[in-house]
Amino acid sequence: MDVYTAIRERRSCRSFLSDPIPEEVIGKILDAAVWAPSPMNLQPWEFIVVTGAEAKEAIRQEADRCRIELLEKSGWKWLGKYSVDFLATAPVLIAIAGDPEKSGADKFLEGGGLCYQHACAAAIQNMLLCAQAEGLGSLWYTLYDSEKLRNILGIESGKAPLAIVCLGKPAGEFVQTPRKEPTQKAVFIR
Repeated sequence: MDVYTAIRERRSCRSFLSDPIPEEVIGKILDAAVWAPSPMNLQPWEFIVVTGAEAKEAIRQEADRCRIELLEKSGWKWLGKYSVDFLATAPVLIAIAGDPEKSGADKFLEGGGLCYQHACAAAIQNMLLCAQAEGLGSLWYTLYDSEKLRNILGIESGKAPLAIVCLGKPAGEFVQTPRKEPTQKAVFIR
C-alpha cells in the first residue's frame, strides 16, 4: 500500500476482532515509529506494549472513570454514550511516553519545551499509517488521567504518557468521513 492510500483510507477504529497481532507486525509498527523526526534526533519516545488482559482492563477502568468525570464537568452528552470497552478488547495497546528533557532547543524559548510532544505525535502518526498498511485498525486515544496511567504502566516519573495507540483487525467497515479541501485550510504567502 502506498503512503497516500494509507493516509486517505485510515480511520479511527473502536471495534476490534480478538485475533492476535503477530510480534513481527508489532515490530514493524514500532520500527515505523522510531523513524519519525525528532528535535536534535533525541528520539524522546518510549513505547509500552500492552497485550495482557489485566493491564488492558485497568486502563479501560481508568478511561471510564475519566469519561464519567469529564461528563459531569463538561455536560457533553456524547460522553454519556461513549464506550471505552475497546481498550479491553483491542489485541494490542501501545502507550507512548515522552521525555520532556529531550525537547531540543525550543525549551529555551518562551512557551517552549513542547517539541518532544510534536516528535511523539509524528511517531504515533507513523504507527497509525504502518498499521493501516498492515491491514489493521487503529485508534489514537488520550482520554485518561496521566498520573493514573503512569502508575498503571509503571512509567517513570518525569515522563509524560501522551497517548495510547489501540491496534487490531477491525470488526467491520469504516465510514468515510469528509475532509475540507486543502485550499480551505491553507494560506499561501508569496
